[in-house]
Amino acid sequence: MMLEGRPLEGRALEELKIFLASQDLNYDEGIEYSACILDDDYKIIAAGSVEENVLKCIAVDPHHLGEGLSGSVVSQLIQYEFEHGRSRLFLYTKPKNEELFKSLGFYTVFQTKSVLFMENEKQGFEKFIRAIQEITPIDAKDYGRIVGAIVANCNPFTLGHRYLIEEALKQCDYLHVFVLSDKRTFYGAEDRYQMVLKGTEDFNRVIVHQASDYMVSAATFPTYYLKEKTFANKANCEFDLEMFAEKIAPPLKITRRFVGTEPICRVTGSYNTAMKQILPEYGIEVIEIERKIQGEEVISASRVREAVKKGRFQDAERLVPETTWYYLIQKT
Repeated sequence: MMLEGRPLEGRALEELKIFLASQDLNYDEGIEYSACILDDDYKIIAAGSVEENVLKCIAVDPHHLGEGLSGSVVSQLIQYEFEHGRSRLFLYTKPKNEELFKSLGFYTVFQTKSVLFMENEKQGFEKFIRAIQEITPIDAKDYGRIVGAIVANCNPFTLGHRYLIEEALKQCDYLHVFVLSDKRTFYGAEDRYQMVLKGTEDFNRVIVHQASDYMVSAATFPTYYLKEKTFANKANCEFDLEMFAEKIAPPLKITRRFVGTEPICRVTGSYNTAMKQILPEYGIEVIEIERKIQGEEVISASRVREAVKKGRFQDAERLVPETTWYYLIQKT
């Protein structure tokens, strides 16, 4: 018997949490849909969930291994994703499950000792890197050039972001700017990408990309498989940064990563700390640039969003480039 929920609630949700805990997994609060298989006593013996285009919290009772339950759960999750227009799917699991999920149509993207990251498109990551290389000037691929990178949400693109890019350009020959593709934002992924693209048109050494799901996303920040939240957040940062250092930076010859100081957001501050600890081990210098100040406050996207929400458009206008301002007005 299959139990579904969008997401599960009440008693069913509690039973799912208990089942996952018995399998050393946490229920992730971002989950939007779950599918569970019940035995004759209505007890959960297999389960899986979805957040955006990421399959997660997939588990089978050890007493029922070898019965094809994982395949049934994953098929149900894939059907849900396809019904919601999501064809590019990702999942996180433990390395020991690699062969199982390969048999279900998934391919390995990146792996550490404790985590395996997979997707359902063969060579999907390779296509992502090739697309970046195709729009990168030939001169930027020369080993004699200093190539830098910025990874940012730009929600929306502010004068602070533009200042970070300007300062970074003083310290490298070419700069890749990766705009995060996470959809859980005030402004959509495509909107944010267009803001950055238009706001940097006058910089001829800046290459703007959509980061897809391979950087700081629901895909690269799983927490459900780690019990202790402080450790989970640290492990998330490590996994995302190691994937950047091993899979993204080398083919693009990136040797510097630029980041603004973070006096406001604790999570981003922790990520920046992890960046300074991890990336230099891979030969990538981390350069922190002091955030741009307006008045007595740093310019931040959160200030812009707050001003827009409260209808204080003059306050918002002072914090963003003209290209972003016109975009915000059209969307308001």
